[in-house]
Amino acid sequence: MTDAGRGVVASPDTKAINRMTISLLSQPVNLGLARVAVAAFFSQLDIMVSELEEIKVAVSEAVSNAILHGYLREPDRWITVTAAIYPGWLEIVVEDRGEGFCEADPPPPGSDGHEDGFGMGFALMRSFMDEVVLVSAPGQGTRVVMRKKIRGASMATPENPVAGNC
Repeated sequence: MTDAGRGVVASPDTKAINRMTISLLSQPVNLGLARVAVAAFFSQLDIMVSELEEIKVAVSEAVSNAILHGYLREPDRWITVTAAIYPGWLEIVVEDRGEGFCEADPPPPGSDGHEDGFGMGFALMRSFMDEVVLVSAPGQGTRVVMRKKIRGASMATPENPVAGNC
């Protein structure tokens, strides 16, 4: 399942300006770590605090989905979160090697059997990011790629080591 996006051009040949990767155990306590690590990484950009908050929500939803659906709450499995900065846009990739599902038949929102607000994660990711791409297959895990345009954001430099707002 893919989201057509809103004009983010993501060429595989584009070289990242900066990148970080963290691996987390599939435990709910690590949601905060994933959110803060990604926000801290992107704080080197001069972007709005509200945009950082939206990014943190999207990361939290993707990691939550890996914990709940990918690994069915098994606490000893690994989730990888990669954040990268490209000219004009940023990218977050959240990957698990869990259950996965057939991309042609993704579970609809709220289909996880919970009635307490679960099931809206992808809707939130899509509302906060410019592009969301989902790659999954049964038994192969899931990869969520989220991209966001960054307009006029500047990077921290040796002359200006604190460009961000986080």
